[in-house]
Amino acid sequence: MNDAMATVIAGDIGGTKTRLAVVEVSGSAVEVVRELSYPSRDFGSFEILLADFLGDAAVPDCAAFGVAGPVQGRTVQTTNLPWYIDADALQRRFGFRNCDLLNDLEAAACGLPALGSEDWLTLQQGAADARGNAAVIAAGTGLGEAGLFWDGRRHHPYATEGGHASFCPRDDVEVELLLHLQKIHGHVSWERVVSGMGLVDLHGFLRNYRRAALPRWLEEGMRAGDAAAAISRAALDGSDDICSETLERFVQLYGAEAGNLALKTMSRGGLYVGGGIAPRILPLLLRGAFVEAFLAKGRMRPLLESMPVRVILNERVALYGPALHAARAAEAG
Repeated sequence: MNDAMATVIAGDIGGTKTRLAVVEVSGSAVEVVRELSYPSRDFGSFEILLADFLGDAAVPDCAAFGVAGPVQGRTVQTTNLPWYIDADALQRRFGFRNCDLLNDLEAAACGLPALGSEDWLTLQQGAADARGNAAVIAAGTGLGEAGLFWDGRRHHPYATEGGHASFCPRDDVEVELLLHLQKIHGHVSWERVVSGMGLVDLHGFLRNYRRAALPRWLEEGMRAGDAAAAISRAALDGSDDICSETLERFVQLYGAEAGNLALKTMSRGGLYVGGGIAPRILPLLLRGAFVEAFLAKGRMRPLLESMPVRVILNERVALYGPALHAARAAEAG
């Protein structure tokens, strides 16, 4: 990509919120000119939401949107929303010359070149000469995973739906967790345990497993807003032992699945932890349980020790990726 300036529309479409932005891109440098965040479930379709954002303003030629769901061709049925999005329909309605849909984790992977050193927190340095494929894992409303293939010169992001692969317990407590979740969901994916909704289910299971009553103040806090956030707050301030156990177990499970992803993609170039949850629980991530679970793969431990592990602190990476992708389309003419 050359350094010509391109103005594009970029979006991050999630199960809880959707962020849209007008972004100016020059090379890998991005500047967000205008940004709005919407509660996704307040809108019957993405087209209605996008129309609200664009209003009567001039529409840039190119747009790209990261979507939490499996993109197939130029369409996607969102996983945690009742939205069907068609890129061709968006082009016709809004007059884009080019419009693309990306899986949300693929979009985040595309945004990595726009980040600086201040946008990372390193959990494991890895080898000094670490180079090769990389991967991104991100727990939020759901669990997303993406790979970055290294061709010897640059990375090529690609989407996966690895978060929906089958959960594998590591000890007797997690065997009981699996049996508990099977009764509720049937198939138990990693997303069922490593996500906001997974954290809530994990907490409920541990309450029953430990035969510990739910304190009234915590019950009220969970009902009043984001239940996962209420559990996390109680864990981080040490006000409830079951919440502390829940978050500690969650961090270990997160690290274990990050290690699975790193092995499957041979991520010698690094494993990146994104999503909305990780930046909120940094004190626990820094204690070492995440990395220890990441490394606990028997004979593969030395290989995993060579891989850098970094937390993405800048949540705008999910907007930067679609913006860089749209700018490449604008440059192509």
